[in-house]
Amino acid sequence: MTFPETDTPTALRTQVAELRDEAWPPDSGSAPGTFSHDPALRPVSMLLVEGDTVLAALDILAKEIMHTGERYRAAGLSTVVTRGTARGKGHGRRLVTAARAAMATMDLDIGLFTCDRPLQPFYESAGWQWLPGAVLIGGTPQDPFPSDRPGFDKVTMAAFFSPLGRDRRSSFPHSRIELYPGEIDRLW
Repeated sequence: MTFPETDTPTALRTQVAELRDEAWPPDSGSAPGTFSHDPALRPVSMLLVEGDTVLAALDILAKEIMHTGERYRAAGLSTVVTRGTARGKGHGRRLVTAARAAMATMDLDIGLFTCDRPLQPFYESAGWQWLPGAVLIGGTPQDPFPSDRPGFDKVTMAAFFSPLGRDRRSSFPHSRIELYPGEIDRLW
């Protein structure tokens, strides 16, 4: 099921919030179930639902970026999560593969996101490509949040959707990519 984040039915949105809180417990300053994305990134929620139960969920965030003097329509995966009791059954891979296919139809040039290094093979098995040496710079130009910051062990994953993206593919590995999604979604 796919919805603009704000149009996700309440019962499903509540389950997604519970899954997110399970995977990433809120810090002491946040109330459980209150996470949401910056509306400027046009969040789209994708859910894998069986009966009335959300088995896996993710969000797709999008914005234009500049890279090596070229403007790209970019999107990335965010908050990919699978229900703890449903892990190891292929639900996450199925949803991430479906998200990549959906993004290919969204008039995008490129898909970009980071993941923890041990998850690289999982995303590759869903059709994403590793960008060796690539660093996504999140946050804002005034307060950057790079994916190679101390304590992070992230890799950058990509998919090239348009002729522009495919033609300029070689400019992305071993580069610093200025994503700058803002203060809310510091690094999608």
